[in-house]
Amino acid sequence: MKKIITTSNAPAPIGPYNQAVLTGNMLYTSGQIAIDPKTNELFKGSLEEETTLVMKNLEAILKEAGMTYENVIKTSIFISDMNNFATINKIYGKYFNEDTAPARETVEVANLPKFVNVEISAIAIKDI
Repeated sequence: MKKIITTSNAPAPIGPYNQAVLTGNMLYTSGQIAIDPKTNELFKGSLEEETTLVMKNLEAILKEAGMTYENVIKTSIFISDMNNFATINKIYGKYFNEDTAPARETVEVANLPKFVNVEISAIAIKDI
């Protein structure tokens, strides 16, 4: 059985999906972009600020599910320009212990929702 995870501390979905789904002890988050959860408006700022907001949005969803970044076992990062990889990776890395960091892929794509620079999703597990 699945449980829908929703928090007002992350952006409300803008389509037919949920912020996350918990099934058993596995959490699957939807991709997060830099939308301010207080206003549900697209954030306009530096790439560093954009990536930080994405990570904070993911963190809010994890928290709502009773988890932290330590529970994350896999992430997917989609970026609009591979030249931004180092900057995004630097911010992303602040949220994980390098020794226990999750598996991940980073993929450059032609466009992302609302033409943002970065979108990140995660899979997490309780009681790891």
